[in-house]
Amino acid sequence: MFTVLKWVFWATFWTLVVAVFHYTLPQVDIVRVTDTYEKRIDPGENSLFWAQADVGSDGTMANRDVFFIQTRRVKGDVMVYRNEDTGWGWPPYFKFDTSNLQAEAADAKSTNEAPRYFALKHYGWRNEFFTIFPNAISLRQVEGPEASKGIPFLNIFIITLFAAISWAIWVRWRRFRMARIDPTLEAIEDDMAERRGAVRRWFGTWKKKT
Repeated sequence: MFTVLKWVFWATFWTLVVAVFHYTLPQVDIVRVTDTYEKRIDPGENSLFWAQADVGSDGTMANRDVFFIQTRRVKGDVMVYRNEDTGWGWPPYFKFDTSNLQAEAADAKSTNEAPRYFALKHYGWRNEFFTIFPNAISLRQVEGPEASKGIPFLNIFIITLFAAISWAIWVRWRRFRMARIDPTLEAIEDDMAERRGAVRRWFGTWKKKT
């Protein structure tokens, strides 16, 4: 039973770690911008997936206006991105140029007959059921739909650093367990075995008397 619980714990833990990395690390889509708009949003149960109000504005309001960028990706599917400041909060993109990015996106609009393609960097997920949108970070024009998204050096660095830290913690924990915890547990087991033996011997004396 303990082994099953241990495996469930670690499976849940690493699933959460992968989910956090997948949500927060930057990704790049090659898109064609079709429209931009602004909409009043009332964050509710999905408030965790909305960024804070723009830096310098009143962050105590229950609702606020949010910029959106409508696009069509290379494969033809539609993707809508929100455009919000991250400020000094999480994730730490230190994004303060929401209005500038919205202006760039409005200028980048093109039609299917005369398309212009852009590499749109973003983080987050799109979920229609919970009304969750990825947050756009930057926009740069590329030569065409087959343009390279580039090598994700930042992602590689962060994941490598996390793996190195995790390995170092695991090695130190393993050494500590072998040096301190395992001997203690073995001593407890030996003591309990000795006590059980003493109890059996005591019961044995009664059997002889009978």
